[in-house]
Amino acid sequence: LHNTHWGLVCPAETPEGQACGLVKNLSLMCYVSVGSPADPLIDFMIHRGMEVVEEYEPTRYPHATKIFVNGSWVGVHSDPKHLVHQVLSTRRKNVVQFEVSLVRDIRDREFKIFSDAGRVMRPVFTVQQEDDDETGIQKGQLILTKELVTKLAQEQAEPSDDPSEKLGWEGLVRAGVIEYLDAEEEETAMICMTPEDLELYREQKIDEATLTVEERQAKQEAEKREQEEERNKRLKTKVNPTTHVYTHCEIHP
Repeated sequence: LHNTHWGLVCPAETPEGQACGLVKNLSLMCYVSVGSPADPLIDFMIHRGMEVVEEYEPTRYPHATKIFVNGSWVGVHSDPKHLVHQVLSTRRKNVVQFEVSLVRDIRDREFKIFSDAGRVMRPVFTVQQEDDDETGIQKGQLILTKELVTKLAQEQAEPSDDPSEKLGWEGLVRAGVIEYLDAEEEETAMICMTPEDLELYREQKIDEATLTVEERQAKQEAEKREQEEERNKRLKTKVNPTTHVYTHCEIHP
């Protein structure tokens, strides 16, 4: 398997004999995009300050970010961070189709949007990027809250007859709790393996801000001793100190 196929193609399921390794099977949670029109997205970006490519003067904005929609260069924008944030929030609020892929390449100064059919995608949990006073979710926490989990459990126990009240998987996607990423968007995402690792990462960031070097070392040694005492315990992935932020978290079926 190629490493970009992780999560999209089953690593074990392949036929015996001649076609071994050539015939691939989609993974259980994989989804293939059906395509949606791109014109409303282009209009949305024009209203948000995108300059169409026909009117672009390179001398005026030499460092502007190019915007591509389904491979065609449609315009440029001088504040890509703001634009990406706006387009991303419209997707999370379910204004834009969930299968639209947004890829920002900071180094090459490009923002690529794909809404075409035939892209394989997989779902992941989204992580809150800024403190939200409205919902009470802090930066670095999963958008999936205990209230939503309780609601799902109640729904399973007592299914509602009214489809508008039903949450389910589609409801989680509409609420922005789950996002579908294709192989290209996954390249720009920082995905955490488990919610537990995400919590450890948050704790470490808080410790860095509050504890002294000696206190941090003492805490690490205590954790090391604890791990040595319980040899049969599942190994936790070490938190990478160079990681600045996690954007998503794996869904473990």
